[in-house]
Amino acid sequence: MVYGVLALVCCGKKIPVDVMRSNAGFYLGTSDNMEPLSRESAEYWRTRREAEEALRDGNWTQLTYC
Repeated sequence: MVYGVLALVCCGKKIPVDVMRSNAGFYLGTSDNMEPLSRESAEYWRTRREAEEALRDGNWTQLTYC
């Protein structure tokens, strides 16, 4: 399981990374109480499947700023 680095550093919460959706596409991030908390991936993907594969394979770039 991958935990959100920015969720921990910026918000003090250890939360698993999951596939999230925005108007820009799918990204890897965290949520708290069903609300988006942090965007962890630099990338956006066109489909949920692509984002899920990136998370599973570790083929994504961790953002380094809050």
